[in-house]
Amino acid sequence: MNSNFTYLKETLPDLAVLGELAEQYVYVDPSSCAVKLRTYAEKYVQNLYWQLGLTLPEDNSLYSLLSGLNQHSVIQRSILDYLHILRQSGNKAAHGGELSSSEAIQLLKYAHSIGTWLNIVFLKADPCADYCFKVPKKIQEPFLEPEKVKVQIQLLKKGTQVEELLKQLQEEREKLKSLLRNKEELEFIKIKGQQVADELKYNESTTRHLLIDKMLSFVGWDIEDDGKSTDEVGQEIEVDGQPTESGIGYVDYVLWDDNGLPLAVIEVKKTSRDPDIGKKQAVLYADSLEKKFNQRPVIFCTNGHDIIIWNDSEKEPPRKIYGFYSKDSLQYLHFKRKERKKAKDIILNPAIAGRIYQQEAQRRVIEKFDSKYRKSLIAQATGTGKTRVAVSLCDALMRANWAKRILFLCDRRELRKQAKEKFTEFLPDTPLTIVNSNTSKIRDKRIYLSTYPAMLKCYDSFDVGFFDLIIADESHRSIYNIYKDIFSYFDSLQIGLTATPVEFVNRNTFSMFECDNQDPTAHYSYCQAVLDEYLVPFEVITHTTKFLRDGIRYADMNRDQQIQLEEQVADAEDFDFSAPQIDQQIFNRATIREILKNLMENGIKEETNTHPGKSIIFARNHRHAIMIQSEFNNMYRQYGGNFCQVIDNYDPRAEQLIDDFKGKGTNKNLTIAISVDMLDTGIDIPEVVNLVFAKPLKSYVKFWQMIGRGTRLCSNLFGLGKDKEKFRIFDHWGNFEWFDLNYKPVEPANSISLIERLFGERLDLAELSLDKFQEEHFTYIIGLIRKDINAVDALNTIAVKDKWNELKTVKQEAVLDRFDAKIKSILRNDILPLMKWINIRGNVEAYKFDLLIVKAQKELVIDSHEFDDYRDSILNEISLLQRNLYQVRQKHEFIDQVLSTEFWDNITIKKLEEIRRELRGIMQFKQNAGPYSDILVVIDVSEEGEDIEHKSYKPRMAGLEMVGYKDRVENVLNQMFNESTTLQKIKNGIPVKAEELNSLVSLIITKHPDVDINILYEFFPDTTGSLDLAIRRIIGLEADAVNRYFTTFVQSHPELTGNQIAFLNMLKNHISKFGAIKLEKFYEQPFTNINSDGIDGVFEKEPIIKEIFQILEDNRLSINPMRDA
Repeated sequence: MNSNFTYLKETLPDLAVLGELAEQYVYVDPSSCAVKLRTYAEKYVQNLYWQLGLTLPEDNSLYSLLSGLNQHSVIQRSILDYLHILRQSGNKAAHGGELSSSEAIQLLKYAHSIGTWLNIVFLKADPCADYCFKVPKKIQEPFLEPEKVKVQIQLLKKGTQVEELLKQLQEEREKLKSLLRNKEELEFIKIKGQQVADELKYNESTTRHLLIDKMLSFVGWDIEDDGKSTDEVGQEIEVDGQPTESGIGYVDYVLWDDNGLPLAVIEVKKTSRDPDIGKKQAVLYADSLEKKFNQRPVIFCTNGHDIIIWNDSEKEPPRKIYGFYSKDSLQYLHFKRKERKKAKDIILNPAIAGRIYQQEAQRRVIEKFDSKYRKSLIAQATGTGKTRVAVSLCDALMRANWAKRILFLCDRRELRKQAKEKFTEFLPDTPLTIVNSNTSKIRDKRIYLSTYPAMLKCYDSFDVGFFDLIIADESHRSIYNIYKDIFSYFDSLQIGLTATPVEFVNRNTFSMFECDNQDPTAHYSYCQAVLDEYLVPFEVITHTTKFLRDGIRYADMNRDQQIQLEEQVADAEDFDFSAPQIDQQIFNRATIREILKNLMENGIKEETNTHPGKSIIFARNHRHAIMIQSEFNNMYRQYGGNFCQVIDNYDPRAEQLIDDFKGKGTNKNLTIAISVDMLDTGIDIPEVVNLVFAKPLKSYVKFWQMIGRGTRLCSNLFGLGKDKEKFRIFDHWGNFEWFDLNYKPVEPANSISLIERLFGERLDLAELSLDKFQEEHFTYIIGLIRKDINAVDALNTIAVKDKWNELKTVKQEAVLDRFDAKIKSILRNDILPLMKWINIRGNVEAYKFDLLIVKAQKELVIDSHEFDDYRDSILNEISLLQRNLYQVRQKHEFIDQVLSTEFWDNITIKKLEEIRRELRGIMQFKQNAGPYSDILVVIDVSEEGEDIEHKSYKPRMAGLEMVGYKDRVENVLNQMFNESTTLQKIKNGIPVKAEELNSLVSLIITKHPDVDINILYEFFPDTTGSLDLAIRRIIGLEADAVNRYFTTFVQSHPELTGNQIAFLNMLKNHISKFGAIKLEKFYEQPFTNINSDGIDGVFEKEPIIKEIFQILEDNRLSINPMRDA
């Protein structure tokens, strides 16, 4: 058949064969047609570069090439938009997206049209010739499957032939010199290009609508070409009631439901205008459609780049989004309008997360969402059931028709596995899937579990409204910075979960979940959980050696140690390793044995008291972990090789090893796990009773995450009725002392990436060159800045999309050359922060060298004496290149030239740039610098007993002093409980007399002289000298019973609000601590913090207040002060 691209055979043969090949796929395989047309677009752009005399950039991806053309106003925006559509469609098809034949035909039209423009403008083709596009005819309808396969095989063969032809054409073109165009020629091309574009009816409005059409098509809407309406997408829909002379208006787009009702309106404004401007007009359109159809459509406003959604019928404020909703997502949004339950009517399932603080957390989140906030942050100590709270919220919100599909994110596969176990346990009938490369197209589940990296690879294959709720486990600043695009892309409610103590959660974490600083939506601390007996406390033993404290230095050793070292290594007297280098660059086997010996002898033992219970050793790195394992196997051969094992990401069996450590795998003997990051966070193993900090820590967040590995309760761990009551931490690096004395929580500054620093230095150099009137230098550095901008513009990230207007500004022709105050401000404040998104993996050394060169150039421009230092650094870097490698040998002549003294006699900016260009690509082949930089040094030097410090340490962290003292006094009182009727009375709420208390004090002093019972008053000054009340603050009134009383009450009243549950939680805590409550206390602090009217203001219904008082009276929880009895 005749091809629509035959007219290009003489002038543009590569485009002709690609267009013809794409045509032949249009009915057989439309997706392959789109892929071929993407290649067409690549060849087209390369041809444009050649025609304009431009050099192809280092990054020659299609997006980057198109971005490079953006700065040349010679090429009309409409042409670039068509090319972007071919690129996007080809990408979608290449990644498994399906296209229809009608969509493929539309793409062929675009390719044909821009081919015509190129042919006329640059190759002087006859503008009056017949360039009419004809829809390709179907060869056979329908295809029989065997015949279809036969055709596909023929096309594959033809595709191979086309590739050979394209290769030949490329080789021939490379032999020709690129055309050189002067300003007059470029201006003529620009004018002629616009004339041809006008004749072909290209304009911004048309291409803007094409971009919107493509976005709608990508999320599944059936949209017709050339502005025609379909059953799903109406275009230019007439509406009445408008503020025009005729009262008639036309909606750009109406998205229709299957029942003929309007789901949404889309108001389109010029690219140069803020889409927010179209809101008023869109509201009038929505009003008219609502009046006609009795259903108010959702409002979208867009300029082709920015999109605003406004669900005004639900009183939601407008918000920016990054795509359009699919039909399914819009249908559910309308369903929620009618069927969504009110917040007060949502019933929580106490079987999932029924503790009072868990119920309060859920209520707080629901109430915040009901107040039109879209984000919440739950801060709960590790082990207090964050995941259960999350599962319960999912259950409640799904049943209440607030959420149809939910995404649960975590940072590792093992945590994803644990989350799946919880969802499966409590919501067994809810369809669930794990998101990965094999399942990323599944759309019929309700719960989607994913790691952050897995979702980052496929998030944009979902429409922005697909998920109604996203739950992010372990939400903190670093996770959000790396995976921000996921959170920005989806237009959903979001809940962050964190176990980090509130006072150490970063300010940015609070703000990104719409919370005030240190005020999460819900909070439950570790200390409170210990007091409530939901977690166990810990004790700290510091066990350090001189080598760990001070480093390994020959000069500091005694003579015996020096002799040991001299026998093992050469140049022993040169040994000088600081403490931070221990277990990184040097390993001392004797020190490792000391750490293991301490664990085996002093760790909390298992039931038979034979060996330590389950223990985690936190190692510095993989080599350190392997060394620890090796030494253990040498020291304790009787346990075989399965008792102590390394669990890190070097081992492909890591998940199996974690199951073994949990007791769910095949190796039941695994008792000591040596962790390198794998067990530091999120892993639930209640049986752990010993933690070994065999590495130094500086991150408080990481520190608490590691402590959290031991906090969980574990019943019958040491035999029937012998529960886990505490766990033990061995601190070999003085971490607790460091955090107590030196750590000051500060807001971390935003770290500046290498490429951000490079871009900033280039901006400085451009400014200096301009100030010094060095025009040549300025022009050269602006060229590099332009390349950096193009590299950023080529990125498909949300951060870059947000700055499209600023990028468009600085990419305009001659704008950078002006380099005025406005442009410099945009470059520094808007463009520079985007640089961090450029992937420099594998090229780090090249960019480091770029940075070194530009710093040297700055000093040269201002004629600074510091230039000599930078020159020496450059020469040092070059001298480290390994001359024996082929890649370096290829540059040996230039390297010798640079290393010569003569080269630097008349050094210039241009010469420095030549060094950068020639050598940056081989800087990765440097040899490692410095002594022992990558050399593993292993020694075995014993340490004397007096150099080993082993002592108990009492952490001075807020709240933990009280926990520790409470434990000591409680142990004493528990030992005396059976023989003291006074204690038994206090425990059961029976009043005691003054003489009984005096006898109790005498008994305590006699049996335990080291316990000063009067210290109770220091901890509990509000007891005003009442010892019985002070003792009650320790032993309480059977915390489990108190919890049961109030938990049952909360569960029987599902209508309770978050404030009411918080009030009851406060009451429960008060009784657990004081043993009783005076009724007048309900009208004092802290109960009036929630409502100034106390209990009457919190519970407005009198029957509920009476019920609370009845619970107190029935269980003897409201009594007069016992000393008055």
